[in-house]
Amino acid sequence: MNIAGKTVLITGANRGIGRALVNEALRRGAARVYAGTRTALTPPDDRVRTLTLDVTSPAQIQAAVASVGSLDVLINNAGVDLHDGLSERTGLERHLAVNLFGTYGLTQAFLPLLARARGAIVNVLSLAAVAPVPFSPAYSISKAAALSLTQALRALWAGRGISVHGVFAGPVDTDMTRGLDIPKAPPESVARAIFDGVERGEEDIFPDPMSAAIAEGWRGGMAKALERQFAAYMPPSGPDAA
Repeated sequence: MNIAGKTVLITGANRGIGRALVNEALRRGAARVYAGTRTALTPPDDRVRTLTLDVTSPAQIQAAVASVGSLDVLINNAGVDLHDGLSERTGLERHLAVNLFGTYGLTQAFLPLLARARGAIVNVLSLAAVAPVPFSPAYSISKAAALSLTQALRALWAGRGISVHGVFAGPVDTDMTRGLDIPKAPPESVARAIFDGVERGEEDIFPDPMSAAIAEGWRGGMAKALERQFAAYMPPSGPDAA
C-alpha cells in the first residue's frame, strides 16, 4: 500500500492524531482525503473533503458512504476516553458505543468499497488494549474489544484482499491526555509512523517510543501466535467460501 494517489477517510479528523493523519496523508500525496468530524473543520487543502460524521449515528454513516465514491484506506481514529470508573454502566456503554461499535459500524458500511479497491483498514487502538489502565478501565475494556474486532476482521477479510492494521498507541500529546503528567509523543510523529507501518504492510503498528518498546515481544508472543493459528482455520477465499 502506497498512500500516493489513494483515497483516504479519517475519522476524528478535527484534532490530535486525526488532524495529524490528515496532514500526513496530504504530505504523502493522497489524491483525496475525507475528514470525518462531528464539528466544523476548515479544509487545509483542496484535496480534503469534510464529512459530518458521528460514528455512533447510522444515518450519518450511511450519508458518508453515499458521499464517498471510492475508498482505498479507512482509518478508524475517532474515540472517547472519559477517565471514569466502572461504578456506572452508562460510562462503559458510552466507551463501547464509540470505540467498538462505532469502528464496527463504519467498517461494515465501507467494506464493499474497500473490497473493490483491495484496500486497508487502520484501527487506532491503544496499549490499553493489551493491559488495562487502572484510572480508565472503561476505555481499556473498549479498546481491548476493538483489538479483538481488528484481529477478527483481519482473518475474515484477508481472502478479499483487504489488509487490517491495528495501531498500539502509547501516550500521545492530545487533548485526551492533557491532564496526564507523563512523557507523550507528538501526534505528527505518530501519524508518520502509522502511515509508515501501513506502507510497509505491518499488521500491528507501534508508533511511539513507549509502544515500540513492546513491539518485538508482541510480534513474537503467544497472543500473536494464537491469532495466526486461529486465522488459518478460515477458508482461503473468506467467510463466504463453500
